Amino acid sequence: MSRALLVIAHGSRDPRHAATVHALTGRVRALRPGLRVETAFLDFNTPTVGQALSSLYLSGAREVVALPLLLTRAFHAKSDIPAALAESTSRLPGLSVRVADVLGPSPLLLTALERRLSEAGLTPADRATTAVVIASAGSTDPEAIAVIAETAREWRRTGWCAVRPAFASAALPRTEDAVRALRAEGFERVAVAPYVIAPGRLPDRIAAGAEAAGADVVADVLGASPELARLLLRRFDAAATTPSRRPALSA
Repeated sequence: MSRALLVIAHGSRDPRHAATVHALTGRVRALRPGLRVETAFLDFNTPTVGQALSSLYLSGAREVVALPLLLTRAFHAKSDIPAALAESTSRLPGLSVRVADVLGPSPLLLTALERRLSEAGLTPADRATTAVVIASAGSTDPEAIAVIAETAREWRRTGWCAVRPAFASAALPRTEDAVRALRAEGFERVAVAPYVIAPGRLPDRIAAGAEAAGADVVADVLGASPELARLLLRRFDAAATTPSRRPALSA
């Protein structure tokens, strides 16, 4: 069997989360019909990483690219996913697992954010008069926070009159505080763009904060956007064909 792709999502008690992840992996399959694409979850949903790898192994797969469905390299990417993969490969002789990079940063993510803002009603003509809050789930990892801040700076250079980061948890400012700060600075139109992949508790917190602060536009989560699907395949191809900075996991 040819190399397979295992997309590893966080998981959530909210059923919209898994549904969105499956919609995204379905779009990836449609873009690359010859590629076997499976999904696993770290928590709350099944299959687990171990279950998904065992299924791939029993079907004949011996080379797997594991792709963290994460926007930054925080705790899950640095600890949880490597631990789950190492445990599974230790009991599956002959299985080699290469770990792809997380999704961010990438210009495709900015394009996906633009798509969601457009769907929420903004036009290219609004760019120069609209301030944007890029609202992520949040992290205690300084590297992850720095990546979000740099993403906001990069996005600002595309023509929005202001772009500010905000966080639903673990870091400040909160979405509502970022919206109010922009209002206080004199920006008349403020949009909130959730920098999260799937619905759930933290994205709901972002939307509630945006509404409480009176944001003019609130975009949807990134979801199963075509840009995100293409980005998954880029990360897969890079891991599959480029010498890895990290050694492959094998039994």
